[in-house]
Amino acid sequence: MPQAKKKAFALRLDPALHDAVERLAAQELRSVNAEIEMLLREAMKRRGLDIPIGEKPRRGRPPKTVED
Repeated sequence: MPQAKKKAFALRLDPALHDAVERLAAQELRSVNAEIEMLLREAMKRRGLDIPIGEKPRRGRPPKTVED
């Protein structure tokens, strides 16, 4: 199943900040990565930059095609 293309990079965080994000992510039932992305989107939106969320990959089997 193809994954949505995302830019990967190393991010160094203060351990206390990472722990706080990790707790918040657990409360929201998200991964730490997804929580950081949501926090960044919220901060960008407050600054007037509304970044659209990319299309999510489709899950499951492709629909059956009807042959004539």
